[in-house]
Amino acid sequence: MKLLVLGATGQTGQLLVRQALEQDHLVRAVVRTPSKLTIRHDNLKVVEANIFSADSLVEHFKEQDIIMSCLGFPIGIISGVTGYTESMKAIVAAMHTAKVNRIIAMTSWYTKPESAQQSSWMVRWFLIPMIRNVLINMQEMENYLNRECEDLNWTIVRPPGLQNGPKTDKELLTHEGYFVPDLDGKPIANSVTRGDVAHFMLSLLNADSWIRKSVAMVTM
Repeated sequence: MKLLVLGATGQTGQLLVRQALEQDHLVRAVVRTPSKLTIRHDNLKVVEANIFSADSLVEHFKEQDIIMSCLGFPIGIISGVTGYTESMKAIVAAMHTAKVNRIIAMTSWYTKPESAQQSSWMVRWFLIPMIRNVLINMQEMENYLNRECEDLNWTIVRPPGLQNGPKTDKELLTHEGYFVPDLDGKPIANSVTRGDVAHFMLSLLNADSWIRKSVAMVTM
C-alpha cells in the first residue's frame, strides 16, 4: 500500500514509518527538514513540503492510498494554537485535488477538556491546564473533519500520554470517546507507548470499523 506520512520526523512519526516499512508498504514522508529523518530504505521516499499549503502538498499526495498524520504543534501558553486546524484544511484541500479520500490522524485523549473530570488530580489540575490550548485546537480539527469532510474516510486516533517506547504485546483497548473508561467510567490508564500508537494506526489500513469516527485507544 502507498502511505504518505506527515509528521514523520517526530518520535511517533518515525516509529510509524519504521513499522510501515517492516510491513512492506511504500512510504512517502513529507517533512520540513529532510535531514532530520535518518531512516534509509528502498521503499521510503522523503520529500520536503509546507504542511500549511495545499499547493505544496498536492503533488506529493497524488497516487497515494492513505494519508497518515502524526503532526504535533507547540503548547502555545502565551498565544493560541492553530496548527492542527490550519494544517488539516491544507491537507484536505490537497486530498481533494489529488483524489485521495482516506486519512488517519493522531490527536489525544481529552480533546474536549471537560471530559477529564473523572481523571486523576494530576491530569485535571496540572496536565489539562498546561496543554489546554493544544487540546482545544485538536478538537477544532476533529470538528472540522466531522462537520465539513463527509466525503472523506477519516479516522481520528486518540492516545493518552505518550511514552517513548516500541510496540509491545499488551492488550489493545479502544472506545469511541475522549478516553478509554474502566467499569466505573474512569480513565483506565494514563499512558501508552508511541510504538503501540503507530501499530494501532497501521492496523486501521485494512479495517473500516472506525471510518468517520474518533477512537480513543490504550494498551494494558
